[in-house]
This record gives sequence, C-alpha cells and structure tokens, in this order.
Amino acid sequence: MKIEEIMTTDVEMCKPESTLQEVASKMREINVGSIPICEDGQLVGIVTDRDIVVRGIAEQLPSDAPISEILSDRVITGTENLTVEKAIELMTNHKIHRLPIVVNKRIIGIVSLSDLAINEISELE
Repeated sequence: MKIEEIMTTDVEMCKPESTLQEVASKMREINVGSIPICEDGQLVGIVTDRDIVVRGIAEQLPSDAPISEILSDRVITGTENLTVEKAIELMTNHKIHRLPIVVNKRIIGIVSLSDLAINEISELE
C-alpha cells in the first residue's frame, strides 16, 4: 500500500514569521504535536511541542519570538509513492512521529504513527 492512500491531505501549516504563541495555540486548537513550517508553499522546517518547550520556553524566548528561531530545518520527508512499510521504517529509524509527504519541497500531506497503526490494525481484520 502506498502512503498517499492513508496520509492526511488537509495539512495545517504555519509561516517562519509566526510567533511561538501563535504556533503553540494552533497546535492546541487542532490537537497535534507538531506543525510544518512553510514559506512560499515550500516546506522549510517543522516544529514540535518539545521544540517549543526545550528551545523556546526553557531558553526564555518571548512568546512573540518568530518560530524560525526554534524550528528544526533538517526535516525527514517522504514522497507519495512511499510504501507504508518504508514509511514505518523511515519513521522508526529517525525516531519521528510525523512524516511530511512532499513533491518538489511542497507539502502535499502528512502521516502520523497513529495513521500507520490504524492502517495496520485494519489490515489485520
């Protein structure tokens, strides 16, 4: 099975100039632990709730600091042709919970560990 069959295509994103407060509020609002950061439609990084705590709050950055100050710019990504098995392997090897799916650096979807677990369970039934 290809990852495009189970990925979420309605991906919420923020811009590099978004503030820590704005990103944290959006993450709470949509109940996610990370959010892709895009500029001009291209993926430039990702921010996790841990990034906000460790690189933001613990470093005493103000809540209006731009998220670009703490984002992870070495993002592990996949393509829509990636198999579910390869996605699981990639996420396990890199210890990540969410995998942005991109085409030409443009995010077209995202898949989470829970998406993969639900898929695996439904295939067992």
